[in-house]
Amino acid sequence: MSTTDATADPLAALGTLPGVAESVESMRKAVDRVYGHRVMRRRSNELTAEAALRGARGSAALSGADWALEEVRRRTDFSGDAEARTMGAALRLSAEAGQLLSIWRQSPLRVLARLHLVAAASNEGEVGRPRQQGEPVDEPLVELPLPSAAEVSGRLDGLADLIIAGGSAPALVTAAVVHGELLALRPFTSHNGLVARTAERIVLIGSGLDPKSVCPAEVGHAELGRAAYLGALDGYVSGTPEGMAAWIAHCGRAVELGARESTAVCEALQRGAA
Repeated sequence: MSTTDATADPLAALGTLPGVAESVESMRKAVDRVYGHRVMRRRSNELTAEAALRGARGSAALSGADWALEEVRRRTDFSGDAEARTMGAALRLSAEAGQLLSIWRQSPLRVLARLHLVAAASNEGEVGRPRQQGEPVDEPLVELPLPSAAEVSGRLDGLADLIIAGGSAPALVTAAVVHGELLALRPFTSHNGLVARTAERIVLIGSGLDPKSVCPAEVGHAELGRAAYLGALDGYVSGTPEGMAAWIAHCGRAVELGARESTAVCEALQRGAA
């Protein structure tokens, strides 16, 4: 992660980049619209469950398993081919995210290890820990240069320190940095994209921005498309102020689109059509 200001709170410094405040405000208005809907007062649990399903579907789509929502609802066995296993991993992570909130601020690296374990659904030696030098990474849709294991270790420690320290940065900025850093590093031998997007969700929930987890950014990332997603990620990896701001704005737009989808679900529930 690069910043433009070597302050004690580098995440807050990112919040001052041109356009970021506007992205934060636009996203906040979209989230407020969902939470202000009358359906949220009576049926928020249903909306949370639906958002979890749609978020998992969106995250899996970005990792190569682009299934129709009704197919995800219908299927009960996700142990078949690679796409089915990806979808199953996304669903497991979506269910797990809310269980890890109390641990995240104290031990984010422990949470990331747990997320990888849940995604991989395996007890093999490379699961649930950062990759070691020489271990291959199965993340074919992200073609950025792969950092060394030593660099991964140092940057993960730095990211964890920022999370534990807290600070005044908007939730969107922190979530975007966590997401971008994990995609850039690909710290595990597999499932890094799924883990990165789940970590983004954990930040947004735990920050209080989306405490009921009804604004799935994964939906928005999928709607914006893989090309835009990877293009914005290139901006993050560049470390330039413009690139960082573009990535944060992309993540903000994704949350907005997730909120918009949940607003539509609220309307359908209100009409008795969902």
